[in-house]
Amino acid sequence: MTSTLSLAAFSTWRLTCNTPGYAQRHGPELGTQAAAGRLVQLLEAFPPSPDPDTRQRVRLAEDGYPCFMNCHDLLGQQLQPARHQPLLLSSSAIQGRVGEVLGFAHRAMDTENRYVLGGAHGPNYDCSGLVQAAFAQAGVWIPRDAYQQERFCQPVIISAADFNLLQPGDLVFFGTLEDCTHVGLHLGQGRYMHSSSSNHGHGRIAVDTLHQQDTSPVASHYRRHLRGAGRVVRCHDGATLP
Repeated sequence: MTSTLSLAAFSTWRLTCNTPGYAQRHGPELGTQAAAGRLVQLLEAFPPSPDPDTRQRVRLAEDGYPCFMNCHDLLGQQLQPARHQPLLLSSSAIQGRVGEVLGFAHRAMDTENRYVLGGAHGPNYDCSGLVQAAFAQAGVWIPRDAYQQERFCQPVIISAADFNLLQPGDLVFFGTLEDCTHVGLHLGQGRYMHSSSSNHGHGRIAVDTLHQQDTSPVASHYRRHLRGAGRVVRCHDGATLP
Protein backbone atom coordinates (compact mmCIF):
# COMPACT_ATOMS: atom_id res chain seq x y z
CA MET A 1 0.00 0.00 0.00
CA THR A 2 1.30 3.47 -0.89
CA SER A 3 2.16 5.71 2.04
CA THR A 4 -0.36 8.51 2.52
CA LEU A 5 2.44 10.93 3.37
CA SER A 6 3.99 10.53 -0.09
CA LEU A 7 0.83 11.54 -1.98
CA ALA A 8 1.53 15.24 -2.20
CA ALA A 9 -0.30 17.67 -4.43
CA PHE A 10 0.97 17.72 -8.03
CA SER A 11 2.80 14.42 -7.70
CA THR A 12 2.20 11.97 -10.56
CA TRP A 13 1.59 8.23 -10.19
CA ARG A 14 1.11 5.24 -12.45
CA LEU A 15 -2.03 3.24 -11.69
CA THR A 16 -1.68 -0.50 -11.25
CA CYS A 17 -5.39 -1.29 -11.50
CA ASN A 18 -8.48 0.12 -13.20
CA THR A 19 -9.74 3.10 -11.21
CA PRO A 20 -13.00 5.06 -11.50
CA GLY A 21 -12.86 8.82 -11.99
CA TYR A 22 -15.99 10.53 -10.69
CA ALA A 23 -17.61 13.64 -12.13
CA GLN A 24 -18.10 15.24 -8.71
CA ARG A 25 -16.69 15.04 -5.20
CA HIS A 26 -19.90 13.36 -4.06
CA GLY A 27 -22.34 11.20 -5.97
CA PRO A 28 -22.25 8.09 -8.16
CA GLU A 29 -21.82 9.72 -11.59
CA LEU A 30 -18.69 8.65 -13.44
CA GLY A 31 -16.71 11.22 -15.38
CA THR A 32 -14.36 8.62 -16.81
CA GLN A 33 -12.42 5.50 -15.95
CA ALA A 34 -8.65 5.18 -15.82
CA ALA A 35 -7.25 1.85 -16.93
CA ALA A 36 -4.28 0.24 -15.21
CA GLY A 37 -1.07 1.79 -16.49
CA ARG A 38 -2.45 5.31 -16.85
CA LEU A 39 -0.81 8.27 -15.12
CA VAL A 40 -2.69 10.37 -12.59
CA GLN A 41 -1.58 13.72 -11.19
CA LEU A 42 -2.91 14.65 -7.76
CA LEU A 43 -4.32 18.19 -7.69
CA GLU A 44 -4.89 18.04 -3.93
CA ALA A 45 -2.75 16.52 -1.19
CA PHE A 46 -4.21 13.42 0.42
CA PRO A 47 -5.39 13.78 4.04
CA PRO A 48 -3.40 11.71 6.57
CA SER A 49 -6.27 9.31 7.31
CA PRO A 50 -9.01 9.74 4.71
CA ASP A 51 -12.54 8.52 5.31
CA PRO A 52 -13.67 5.69 3.01
CA ASP A 53 -15.75 8.06 0.85
CA THR A 54 -13.20 10.88 0.62
CA ARG A 55 -12.39 11.93 -2.95
CA GLN A 56 -9.65 14.24 -4.12
CA ARG A 57 -9.27 16.16 -7.36
CA VAL A 58 -6.92 14.55 -9.88
CA ARG A 59 -5.93 15.01 -13.49
CA LEU A 60 -5.25 12.17 -15.92
CA ALA A 61 -1.91 12.99 -17.47
CA GLU A 62 -2.34 11.59 -20.99
CA ASP A 63 -5.44 13.64 -21.85
CA GLY A 64 -5.48 16.29 -19.12
CA TYR A 65 -8.90 15.10 -17.97
CA PRO A 66 -9.89 16.34 -14.48
CA CYS A 67 -12.03 14.20 -12.20
CA PHE A 68 -12.30 12.99 -8.62
CA MET A 69 -10.87 9.73 -7.33
CA ASN A 70 -11.60 7.93 -4.11
CA CYS A 71 -8.61 8.06 -1.76
CA HIS A 72 -9.05 4.42 -0.77
CA ASP A 73 -9.18 3.37 -4.45
CA LEU A 74 -5.73 4.92 -4.91
CA LEU A 75 -4.23 3.90 -1.57
CA GLY A 76 -5.38 0.33 -2.07
CA GLN A 77 -3.05 -0.26 -5.02
CA GLN A 78 0.70 -0.26 -5.57
CA LEU A 79 1.06 3.18 -7.13
CA GLN A 80 4.35 3.85 -8.88
CA PRO A 81 5.95 7.34 -9.13
CA ALA A 82 5.84 8.43 -12.76
CA ARG A 83 6.53 11.23 -15.18
CA HIS A 84 4.45 11.98 -18.26
CA GLN A 85 6.26 12.22 -21.60
CA PRO A 86 3.70 12.58 -24.41
CA LEU A 87 4.26 10.70 -27.64
CA LEU A 88 3.64 13.23 -30.41
CA LEU A 89 3.30 11.40 -33.71
CA SER A 90 3.09 12.93 -37.18
CA SER A 91 -0.14 12.83 -39.15
CA SER A 92 1.26 10.18 -41.49
CA ALA A 93 2.38 8.05 -38.53
CA ILE A 94 -1.09 8.28 -37.02
CA GLN A 95 -2.71 7.24 -40.30
CA GLY A 96 -0.36 4.28 -40.36
CA ARG A 97 -1.88 3.09 -37.08
CA VAL A 98 -5.53 3.29 -38.15
CA GLY A 99 -5.59 -0.45 -38.75
CA GLU A 100 -4.70 -1.02 -35.08
CA VAL A 101 -7.42 1.43 -34.04
CA LEU A 102 -10.08 -0.36 -36.06
CA GLY A 103 -8.88 -3.78 -34.94
CA PHE A 104 -9.23 -2.81 -31.29
CA ALA A 105 -12.73 -1.42 -31.89
CA HIS A 106 -13.86 -4.62 -33.62
CA ARG A 107 -12.53 -6.76 -30.78
CA ALA A 108 -14.36 -4.54 -28.28
CA MET A 109 -17.60 -4.98 -30.22
CA ASP A 110 -17.14 -8.75 -30.40
CA THR A 111 -16.73 -8.91 -26.60
CA GLU A 112 -19.92 -8.95 -24.54
CA ASN A 113 -20.47 -5.33 -23.55
CA ARG A 114 -23.00 -2.70 -22.58
CA TYR A 115 -23.11 1.08 -22.73
CA VAL A 116 -21.89 2.77 -19.53
CA LEU A 117 -21.85 6.55 -19.20
CA GLY A 118 -18.27 7.42 -18.31
CA GLY A 119 -17.00 4.01 -19.44
CA ALA A 120 -13.48 4.32 -20.81
CA HIS A 121 -11.99 0.83 -20.51
CA GLY A 122 -13.31 -2.53 -21.52
CA PRO A 123 -15.60 -4.16 -21.77
CA ASN A 124 -18.15 -1.37 -21.22
CA TYR A 125 -17.72 2.03 -22.85
CA ASP A 126 -19.55 5.23 -23.61
CA CYS A 127 -19.21 6.67 -27.11
CA SER A 128 -16.12 8.82 -26.65
CA GLY A 129 -14.55 6.36 -24.23
CA LEU A 130 -14.56 3.67 -26.93
CA VAL A 131 -13.04 6.02 -29.49
CA GLN A 132 -10.36 7.26 -27.09
CA ALA A 133 -9.47 3.73 -25.98
CA ALA A 134 -9.18 2.52 -29.57
CA PHE A 135 -6.69 5.25 -30.46
CA ALA A 136 -4.82 5.01 -27.15
CA GLN A 137 -4.29 1.28 -27.66
CA ALA A 138 -2.45 2.24 -30.87
CA GLY A 139 -0.32 4.81 -29.03
CA VAL A 140 -2.36 7.84 -30.13
CA TRP A 141 -3.87 9.91 -27.33
CA ILE A 142 -6.88 12.09 -28.13
CA PRO A 143 -9.20 14.03 -25.77
CA ARG A 144 -11.75 12.23 -23.61
CA ASP A 145 -15.16 13.74 -24.42
CA ALA A 146 -16.97 13.85 -27.76
CA TYR A 147 -17.13 17.66 -27.95
CA GLN A 148 -13.40 17.85 -27.16
CA GLN A 149 -12.63 15.26 -29.83
CA GLU A 150 -14.64 17.29 -32.36
CA ARG A 151 -12.60 20.43 -31.64
CA PHE A 152 -9.34 18.46 -31.66
CA CYS A 153 -9.79 16.83 -35.06
CA GLN A 154 -9.10 18.26 -38.50
CA PRO A 155 -12.58 18.89 -39.94
CA VAL A 156 -13.83 16.71 -42.78
CA ILE A 157 -16.79 18.09 -44.71
CA ILE A 158 -19.67 15.63 -44.95
CA SER A 159 -23.44 15.51 -45.06
CA ALA A 160 -25.97 12.70 -44.87
CA ALA A 161 -26.10 12.82 -48.67
CA ASP A 162 -22.35 13.04 -49.31
CA PHE A 163 -19.68 11.40 -47.16
CA ASN A 164 -17.19 10.52 -49.89
CA LEU A 165 -14.36 12.42 -48.14
CA LEU A 166 -14.54 10.16 -45.09
CA GLN A 167 -11.72 7.70 -44.54
CA PRO A 168 -11.57 4.68 -42.21
CA GLY A 169 -10.57 5.90 -38.76
CA ASP A 170 -12.26 9.30 -39.11
CA LEU A 171 -14.62 10.36 -36.36
CA VAL A 172 -18.28 11.14 -37.04
CA PHE A 173 -19.98 13.62 -34.70
CA PHE A 174 -23.62 13.97 -33.72
CA GLY A 175 -25.66 16.30 -31.54
CA THR A 176 -27.52 19.59 -31.78
CA LEU A 177 -26.57 22.79 -33.57
CA GLU A 178 -25.06 23.99 -30.29
CA ASP A 179 -23.41 20.88 -28.86
CA CYS A 180 -21.66 17.69 -29.90
CA THR A 181 -23.06 14.89 -27.76
CA HIS A 182 -22.08 11.66 -29.57
CA VAL A 183 -19.24 10.26 -31.64
CA GLY A 184 -18.70 7.20 -33.81
CA LEU A 185 -15.68 5.66 -35.53
CA HIS A 186 -15.92 5.49 -39.32
CA LEU A 187 -15.14 2.04 -40.70
CA GLY A 188 -15.50 2.84 -44.40
CA GLN A 189 -18.24 3.39 -46.98
CA GLY A 190 -20.45 5.31 -44.55
CA ARG A 191 -20.44 2.62 -41.85
CA TYR A 192 -19.54 3.70 -38.34
CA MET A 193 -19.13 1.92 -35.03
CA HIS A 194 -20.34 3.51 -31.81
CA SER A 195 -21.29 2.71 -28.25
CA SER A 196 -24.78 4.12 -27.80
CA SER A 197 -27.20 4.23 -24.90
CA SER A 198 -30.50 2.39 -24.99
CA ASN A 199 -32.39 5.72 -25.14
CA HIS A 200 -31.72 6.24 -28.84
CA GLY A 201 -29.30 3.45 -29.62
CA HIS A 202 -28.38 -0.16 -29.05
CA GLY A 203 -27.27 -0.06 -25.43
CA ARG A 204 -23.91 -1.49 -26.54
CA ILE A 205 -21.28 -1.24 -29.28
CA ALA A 206 -22.75 -1.71 -32.76
CA VAL A 207 -22.42 -0.58 -36.35
CA ASP A 208 -24.79 1.79 -38.16
CA THR A 209 -24.61 3.65 -41.45
CA LEU A 210 -24.97 7.19 -42.74
CA HIS A 211 -26.83 5.99 -45.84
CA GLN A 212 -30.15 7.71 -46.36
CA GLN A 213 -31.70 4.43 -47.49
CA ASP A 214 -30.93 2.96 -44.06
CA THR A 215 -34.26 3.48 -42.29
CA SER A 216 -33.46 1.56 -39.11
CA PRO A 217 -34.49 3.55 -35.99
CA VAL A 218 -30.97 4.03 -34.62
CA ALA A 219 -29.35 5.01 -37.92
CA SER A 220 -32.23 7.36 -38.72
CA HIS A 221 -32.01 9.04 -35.32
CA TYR A 222 -28.31 9.72 -35.51
CA ARG A 223 -28.43 10.77 -39.15
CA ARG A 224 -30.93 13.50 -38.17
CA HIS A 225 -28.41 14.70 -35.59
CA LEU A 226 -25.31 14.55 -37.79
CA ARG A 227 -22.96 17.49 -37.10
CA GLY A 228 -19.89 16.63 -39.14
CA ALA A 229 -16.70 14.61 -39.07
CA GLY A 230 -13.03 14.95 -38.27
CA ARG A 231 -9.67 13.28 -38.82
CA VAL A 232 -7.11 12.62 -36.10
CA VAL A 233 -3.91 14.23 -37.38
CA ARG A 234 -2.10 14.95 -34.10
CA CYS A 235 -1.62 13.50 -30.62
CA HIS A 236 -2.86 15.15 -27.46
CA ASP A 237 0.00 16.58 -25.38
CA GLY A 238 -1.83 16.15 -22.07
CA ALA A 239 -2.97 19.75 -21.64
CA THR A 240 -6.32 20.21 -19.89
CA LEU A 241 -8.94 21.24 -22.44
CA PRO A 242 -12.06 23.35 -21.80
